[in-house]
Amino acid sequence: MDPLVTSLTILIGLNCVLLMLVVLIQNPKGGGVDSTFGGQAANQMFGAARSTDFVEKLTWGLAIALFVLCILTAIIVKMNS
Repeated sequence: MDPLVTSLTILIGLNCVLLMLVVLIQNPKGGGVDSTFGGQAANQMFGAARSTDFVEKLTWGLAIALFVLCILTAIIVKMNS
């Protein structure tokens, strides 16, 4: 297997784990970061609205990065075969 494909696969795995953690941190009612994962400190530091915006932007950023990494990996694998 190509080292580049291996590296991209590892990046995809790390991105998936981070995306799962960020989604689990979110409060299902939209009231800021969930207190189970230390959300009270984040809500006090940034305010509930700002911490929600940050987590939402992080979620979208990780989702877009996952999409790009998957497409890039598929293109590289197709070119090498």
